[in-house]
Amino acid sequence: MKTSTSQPRRTQVGIIGAGPAGLLLSQLLHQQGISSVVLENRSRQRVETRQRAGLLEQNTVDLLREAGAAARLDRQGLVHDGVLLSYNGQRHRVALAELTGGAHVTIYAQPEVIKDLIARRLDTGGTILFEADATRIEGLETDSPTIHYTYQGEALALECDFVAGCDGFHGIARQAAPAGFFKTYDKVYPYCWLGILARVAPSTDELIYAFHERGFALHSMRSSEISRLYVQCDPADTVDDWPDARIWAELHQRLGTAGWTLQEGPILEKTITPMRSFVTEPMQYERLFLAGDAAHIVPPTGGKGLNMAVADTKNLFDALRAHYQDGDDALLRGYSAACMRRVWRVQEFSNYMTEMLHLLPGKPAFDQYLQQSRFDLLTTCEAASRVLAENYVGMASHRASEGVALA
Repeated sequence: MKTSTSQPRRTQVGIIGAGPAGLLLSQLLHQQGISSVVLENRSRQRVETRQRAGLLEQNTVDLLREAGAAARLDRQGLVHDGVLLSYNGQRHRVALAELTGGAHVTIYAQPEVIKDLIARRLDTGGTILFEADATRIEGLETDSPTIHYTYQGEALALECDFVAGCDGFHGIARQAAPAGFFKTYDKVYPYCWLGILARVAPSTDELIYAFHERGFALHSMRSSEISRLYVQCDPADTVDDWPDARIWAELHQRLGTAGWTLQEGPILEKTITPMRSFVTEPMQYERLFLAGDAAHIVPPTGGKGLNMAVADTKNLFDALRAHYQDGDDALLRGYSAACMRRVWRVQEFSNYMTEMLHLLPGKPAFDQYLQQSRFDLLTTCEAASRVLAENYVGMASHRASEGVALA
């Protein structure tokens, strides 16, 4: 391959991955006069259409506004002040705003967040190279690490001051440190989610998380016309095992409660999502900093994946700004520790929600009674509901319940 000189060869922060973390970091840095280049190995169309999470914490919405990328979100996002939990048809509403002093969550699909960030970044003259495949990182122990990548058939190199690895679980960033440097911790759950997008108005004004003797179900939404629904399924299942009629039958049973009707509509998409927890520690090596799925994954039950990536981004942005503007590297040195405090809190919350609401294959009746007891506590104890609400809307430093476990 030949080497090109038409692409940028030097920047201050080299960012691998055009997901929420990489794009938001690039835009925030730009607003402070700090240069960056984003390398993304997928096409723009693929990045903007891949279906992912749709629940945004208050902190995430606030940071997107700070980045100037929330105009559509503010117009189209669905603000929720509560969430519904169901146990075999018995529902309990957790009043999020009332229990947290006014905080809430906003339903706005991740592909739309990505579109908004890409448009904002390009409008402000940013450099995003799509279908640019990062192949290796060198010189992390020096003042000028280099990201090697291929783009339009050419072998290229990007020198930078720092590398932000926002390239997901399968990316190369985490592999750039010496073997054994990063410690990993994981848990694989014995069930999956079958998710659908349906062209039908949501049958609920607030999300419904449901435990049922047949398995978990979730009624969410992507807009006022599109519903997003999930059912617990076996890891061995494929989408072919779930014809439309079977999906709707299970949703009716698992979500059903007296006086409420689930509306059906054409199913536009079916996917199966494995359930796992994963943590890499530390989240930095020399001049490499990991963010988002490159460092941690949570089961989707608590809607935390995108929000964790954004929280990492805020910590990394603050650290880089302090380095360039104040000559202070204390936040860079403490980046991993600052992120980890939140990462493990969110892992615990996501695990709590997952294990409370899913049918536990092979578990004794004792564990099932524990699930019932946890739900009963939420329905009878305001303090328990408040802790769940604080965790659900997002843990900021000023929130009283940060670091409080639920079980």
